[in-house]
Amino acid sequence: MQTLSLYVERLLATLSIDGSTIFLGNTVSTYALSLAAFLLVLAIAALAQYFALAWLASVATRTKTDLDDTFVKIVRSFRPPFYLLVAFWFALKPISVAGVAERVVTALLVVWLVYQAVIIVGILVEDVVFRHIAKDRDETTKSALHLLANLAKGVMWVFGILLVLSNFGVNVTSLVAGAGIAGIAIAFALQGILSDLFSSFSLYFDKPFRVGDFIIVGDTMGVVKHIGIKSTRIRALSGEEITLSNKELTAAKIQNFKRMQERRVVFSFGVLYETPVATCRAIPAMIKRIIEPIDDVRFDRVHMQKFGDSSLDYQVVYYVLTPDYNRYMDIQQAINFKMMEHFEQKGIGFAYPTRTIYMAKQ
Repeated sequence: MQTLSLYVERLLATLSIDGSTIFLGNTVSTYALSLAAFLLVLAIAALAQYFALAWLASVATRTKTDLDDTFVKIVRSFRPPFYLLVAFWFALKPISVAGVAERVVTALLVVWLVYQAVIIVGILVEDVVFRHIAKDRDETTKSALHLLANLAKGVMWVFGILLVLSNFGVNVTSLVAGAGIAGIAIAFALQGILSDLFSSFSLYFDKPFRVGDFIIVGDTMGVVKHIGIKSTRIRALSGEEITLSNKELTAAKIQNFKRMQERRVVFSFGVLYETPVATCRAIPAMIKRIIEPIDDVRFDRVHMQKFGDSSLDYQVVYYVLTPDYNRYMDIQQAINFKMMEHFEQKGIGFAYPTRTIYMAKQ
């Protein structure tokens, strides 16, 4: 500031202006110094933004990361009104009677700083969090991130307001203490809602299911239609909508069939005890020939499992290579019909529960 004051004095002398003339309690030199500080800070801020953008643009062409684009957005978010406030704040420093004006400008500057910080947080959330954490652009995740971003912005605005009040001489200690007590009371009153809120964050980020997934929770099954802040809505197979609290879902065992890559199918059948041994030995190969040619199927095994009460029991295992339930049912139906055809041709009878009663002749 002293160097700047020296240059201002030389300029006034060059222009033959008497810098010692007093006007409204300050000398002309003081006003000139204030104007010079205003223009200097304004020019430095504008040039700093220009060169920062130019440097970031050159860096962006040589790197593959997206962080440089984020920094470009942050630098561009600084607008001329912000520079004007900063320059005006520095310009008021040399003027002795500008105490009230300086406090007003300082308060406005604090508000703008908070506003600028909120903008930067929003840019970081959108460019860093959404891009690197929520790459799948899942709608529920974006909703949670938007909510967290808004909460962060709200907290920053609260701190900014406290700073402004403190700048005007308000004792904010009692306000903070009162707000803390009120916050504890509200937390106790709303603990159920807050519990569901934190449970919703768990569902958003852990992602045990998404909208459109078919899930089973206890006795409830259906397609997830909406994941909200407090509850999740499921469309049941019978058509009605079922609402479950998020707290209940985070504590429950959830079966998600949408993420099933393949379906393991196990089914059994029985043949009559009167079936010849040679025919019984041929049945596994017969079942294998039925299943293997079917599309979207990987055959695993077939064995005569046990001697049942009224049948020779076989167990078949195969995999359906798609999670589509309708496709699984089509495949099982085709296998059943093929088995009926082959068994009919070979004279093999399916067993059904029977009971033989022996009566002694007196």
